[in-house]
Amino acid sequence: MNKIAIFADVQNIYYTTRQAHGRQFNYRELWKRVSKQGDIVLANAYATQRHDDGQIKFQDALKRIGFNIKLKPYIQRSDGTAKGDWDVGITVDVMDAAQNVDTAILLSGDGDFDLLLKKVSGDFQVRTEVYGVASLTANSLINAADVFHPIESELLV
Repeated sequence: MNKIAIFADVQNIYYTTRQAHGRQFNYRELWKRVSKQGDIVLANAYATQRHDDGQIKFQDALKRIGFNIKLKPYIQRSDGTAKGDWDVGITVDVMDAAQNVDTAILLSGDGDFDLLLKKVSGDFQVRTEVYGVASLTANSLINAADVFHPIESELLV
């Protein structure tokens, strides 16, 4: 059976679906779709920790679906910008999982991950799939993936 790992860049998916569609991503629908492709052996959702009731409820919902929640502290800089970047953490986890899965699914539009997908595909023969908002996903990431799934209405709440 196809062993699948899912890596969800929660902040990226939240902001891109909100910007492009004014709606939220439907993680439950994603789980239903992916589970038809094989056995989900790992599912990580990477987010920032803000101690906000809405975020806590959202993270609890992700846990009930089957995701492991990985949190980084939300850092508000003095200039008003925020920090909570998970790129290195996601990369390390994908590399660790690549030896034990057949398919790695990344939810992100961040072009920084294109080299990662090429690496796990080439070195470990892992099939790579990306879910992202087409207009806000880097072309390099789309091209690096074996399959690109545009996030459209059927994957939104």
